[in-house]
Amino acid sequence: MTLVYNPESAASLNLPPLDIIFGKTAAMQAVRNKLERVAETDVPVLIQGDSGTGKEICVRLLHALSLRNRGSLVKVSCPAIPNSLLETELFGYEKGAFTGAMTTKLGRVEQAHNGTLFLDEVGSLDLGVQSKLLQVLQDGTFVRVGGHEPRSIATRLVSASNTDLRNQVEDGTFRLDFLFRINAVTINLPPLRQRIADLPVLIDYFIEHYAKVFHTTPELLSKSAVRLMQNYHWPGNIRQLENLIRSYVLIGSEEALVAEMVPEQPRNGIVTDIDLSAPVSLKNITKKATQDLERQIILKVLQENSWNRQKTAKWLQISYRSLLYKLSEAGMPEVPPRPLRIPHLIKKSSERTLKPALSSRTRIF
Repeated sequence: MTLVYNPESAASLNLPPLDIIFGKTAAMQAVRNKLERVAETDVPVLIQGDSGTGKEICVRLLHALSLRNRGSLVKVSCPAIPNSLLETELFGYEKGAFTGAMTTKLGRVEQAHNGTLFLDEVGSLDLGVQSKLLQVLQDGTFVRVGGHEPRSIATRLVSASNTDLRNQVEDGTFRLDFLFRINAVTINLPPLRQRIADLPVLIDYFIEHYAKVFHTTPELLSKSAVRLMQNYHWPGNIRQLENLIRSYVLIGSEEALVAEMVPEQPRNGIVTDIDLSAPVSLKNITKKATQDLERQIILKVLQENSWNRQKTAKWLQISYRSLLYKLSEAGMPEVPPRPLRIPHLIKKSSERTLKPALSSRTRIF
């Protein structure tokens, strides 16, 4: 099948357009292909990827395209619920099951009947809870806490993890049989640094989205700022990009973007990431460390000299042409980031508009 969804349904689930979600890189097209194949099935799906790569977006999309989209999408944030309460949250309880159980309560599993149950960060689940969920996956039955009668459930399970669950199996913190049950299909989301070709489209989308949210008209980012963003490693992935663009639209300053993407120089000397899983090249490591240090020094001197490139070159005792080359090579801005605007957002009349806009519900990823 080809992924097509109703725009009104997508809006209700806070979903971006498909071209924004999947971009044009080969890795994300592979993700799209898997989603197309499993969307209308009931097989359990495990989505793995670093924090901020869009796992929840894929879960919401799977639900919207599934045959159970008329039912509820019930999310369980596994790390946020204490282990002592997790069983009652998942399976509910009968009246009188324990002190304070004055009424019967439906658990998240039962709430997801005829819908989708989403276990976020499933790797944090207690082994005992994994065992009980395994029973649900095997025969579709469970028992409420304090109850004796098995209850039947029909739901589609989608799980997400920012770690490799096979490592947890080896550590004894995750059941192998449970892993086999939840990953009939595994979808691995690439980090943003592996899909930089999608960056310009994502930037434009977030600018347009938050311009509507904050009722403002921001300037487009300069080419030098975009080039800097394309050379950044994005440890927080798309969520970090979204937060940066949201701040830019609200405040209107590129300086905040530059400050976020250029780390401060370590106090105790040069520190560079070294992968020791295989033999390393001292020459390559030294070259990278030198480039990182040069980048930090040049940016700091540029800022101190109000982004005057002629003055910066003299200050660093290098030629003007050499400075331009190093700026281009490091992907740094060749012109000063736009200064902080004092826009109409500070007017008192806008305060009522901004308060709902700052709600966490405005975040996409």
